[in-house]
Amino acid sequence: MDAAALFDLDGTLINTERRSLAMWAMLLEAHGIVHDEAELRAFMGRRGRDVLAEKAHLFPGREIEDLITQVFSFNDHPDLPDIVPVPGAAELVRRVAAHGSPVAVVTSAGRDWAEERLTEVGVRDLVDTLVTAQDVTVGKPHPEGFLLAAARLSVDPAHCVAFEDSIAGIAAAKAAGMSCVGIATTHTDAELTGADLVVADLTGVDWPLSTRQ
Repeated sequence: MDAAALFDLDGTLINTERRSLAMWAMLLEAHGIVHDEAELRAFMGRRGRDVLAEKAHLFPGREIEDLITQVFSFNDHPDLPDIVPVPGAAELVRRVAAHGSPVAVVTSAGRDWAEERLTEVGVRDLVDTLVTAQDVTVGKPHPEGFLLAAARLSVDPAHCVAFEDSIAGIAAAKAAGMSCVGIATTHTDAELTGADLVVADLTGVDWPLSTRQ
């Protein structure tokens, strides 16, 4: 039986990936960097600082922390898409908690952002541990975040189910030895083949959920 549920945040519990990509696009445009959809998708499901480190050559003379600050300065731009819950997300978190199973959130976002979004969705009090970008040395697709969450919950990773919308997140969960449910909110079903199960959203997803084949 699955003992714990570990949720990604952006794209899994809340629909913010298009908003996040728009903010990264604004950053690239502010620095005169020509980009396409593929360039932006490199940021999906990963810590921004990790991607920026890989793309440092595009920002000569600029510090990563300054770029992160600049990205967040776009957060109140009126043209950004709204933040809305993924259908069924809050209900599933409540079902997991009501069943007595531990709940974790493992996100590439910062702690303040994550705390605010979870509170808005109405599930912050149900989350037993929150792993954010500040808690890990290496972000997704590395499994550190998921392994840290499992350790904090005192649950064997083999008894955990991760819920993820990104390719990087699914890779991280599987590398941690967990089952994984792919949520097709930001990618197609075909792109999420690394997951054990793919669903359109979290509506009607029950708990406990066995995804191992």
